[in-house]
Amino acid sequence: MAKRKKKSTKKTAHYKKIFLLLALICSVYLSVTHPELLSDANVASVEETDFSGDASVEVNGNKPTFTEDEIVDQSFERYGEQDSLGRCTAAVACVGQDIMPTEKRESIARIKPTGWVQNKYPGVVKSRPPYLYNRCHLIGFQLTGENDNDKNFVTGTRYLNVDGMLPYENMVASYVKESGNHVMYRVTPVFQGDNLLCDGVNIEALSVEDGGEGICFNVFCYNVQPGVVLNYADGTNWLEKDS
Repeated sequence: MAKRKKKSTKKTAHYKKIFLLLALICSVYLSVTHPELLSDANVASVEETDFSGDASVEVNGNKPTFTEDEIVDQSFERYGEQDSLGRCTAAVACVGQDIMPTEKRESIARIKPTGWVQNKYPGVVKSRPPYLYNRCHLIGFQLTGENDNDKNFVTGTRYLNVDGMLPYENMVASYVKESGNHVMYRVTPVFQGDNLLCDGVNIEALSVEDGGEGICFNVFCYNVQPGVVLNYADGTNWLEKDS
């Protein structure tokens, strides 16, 4: 497993998790509603709970934090400006059938998000070829058709992309296609300090017309790769057994 920072004591860990959870919720809210209050264009700068083997963990009791004013029933998509380090910030959309793609995705090879230090790990990364990093859409192409947009990508491990984010994107896409309803959808990358590689992404979703009966979740997906150590400062990486 990827190595994560250990807590000093159980009691300290408990209070730290509560504080960080509140900070994450506040940061996500401000990143979309009041970007001027955040110094670097909406980048969340809180530490998530330690990775313990699950690709994602529930946040805020799995309840999204959209305000009443943010919830609409008309499709749109909005991507935050990159910060002073070139890092992507929060992206939000109201996903509806009318903005879902009707054509195949085009190449995104030109995109090089911050922390992009690519390597192959045969036998460790489950893909062919076994590249560690993917260009991870914040809002998946299947939801809005947004593709060649630098504001919509972070450097993420194959594990983050496939095991972490994709199941939630598929869930939303299937619901919208089958119901014809809309889903509020927000993805916020979480960076520590000046790190160029995000610790993960916070994904929130709420189905609009049925008040969340069809889709309702708030999760944090970890940017880790079991068996590989990541340097979040610059994206460099190496096999865990070589540490």
